[in-house]
Amino acid sequence: MNIDIHPLTHDPTSAWKEISKSQRVIKINTKPPTTDVPANKVRVVCMSDTHSLTHHIKFDIPDGDIFIHAGDFTRCGKMEEVIDFNEWLKKLPHKHKLVIAGNHELSFDNTFTHPFQNASACCKKTGTTLLDEIPTLGNSKESLAEAVKTENIRQYLSSCVYLQDECIELYGLQIYGTPWQPEFCKWAFNVKRGQPCLEKWEQIPENVDILITHTPPVGHGDLCCSGVRAGCVELLATVQQRVKPKYHVFGHVHEGYGITSDGRIIFVNASTCDINYLPNNQPIVFDVTLPKGRTKDE
Repeated sequence: MNIDIHPLTHDPTSAWKEISKSQRVIKINTKPPTTDVPANKVRVVCMSDTHSLTHHIKFDIPDGDIFIHAGDFTRCGKMEEVIDFNEWLKKLPHKHKLVIAGNHELSFDNTFTHPFQNASACCKKTGTTLLDEIPTLGNSKESLAEAVKTENIRQYLSSCVYLQDECIELYGLQIYGTPWQPEFCKWAFNVKRGQPCLEKWEQIPENVDILITHTPPVGHGDLCCSGVRAGCVELLATVQQRVKPKYHVFGHVHEGYGITSDGRIIFVNASTCDINYLPNNQPIVFDVTLPKGRTKDE
């Protein structure tokens, strides 16, 4: 199926006002499961946007069969941050741990070569400061430049399976992960809205059960405190019309934390950090029914 570029793709807030007329957005309030997982299901534990603050988390991470982290596990992708995150992952009890990068993982994006190149022009256009455009979170220019130059950064994530435009099969479930997001000045994994974004989403196969992206789709978990929507219009169309996963897990917009549904797909914004960059949001846990005839003990 071909997905068309929405005429308002560069203005997701206005696009959603039009799209939402024919959409359902059901808010789902869930509590962590307290019962054992049936033999025909697996338990999935989701987090995102921990920003090198895992040592400050005050809640226990629920056990499960699959752990998913939907990106922004560091402040800027420095090797020390990645190693620290990997050590934290190593201590988690989950049998399978899946991780994608986010816009803060500068060192994971091989197209991201210089964090300050052309930043001044972008700032003039948007009316923001340089610190708004670059995800410093207290890092110096020197540390950002060092992070970008780190080679073979993926080798330091030895405690998980890192997915970048890749699919993995677990328990008969197809799980696909991709880090790209609609362009926001000089962040990592940027692509322009419209056709460039759609070309990334066209790589997602149709038989996916759980889709992991860093960016939300428009209309689900993407509403910023400013009232602006940050999600991708073509991602929503791709998810609903072509891929049709059971679950779509993402983060990126901290204040969008929570679960929604359109009546068919469960959308999970698993951002751990809140709008103040405090890791206050609990992991989101759900049980996925396995393909007919499969059990997790196979």
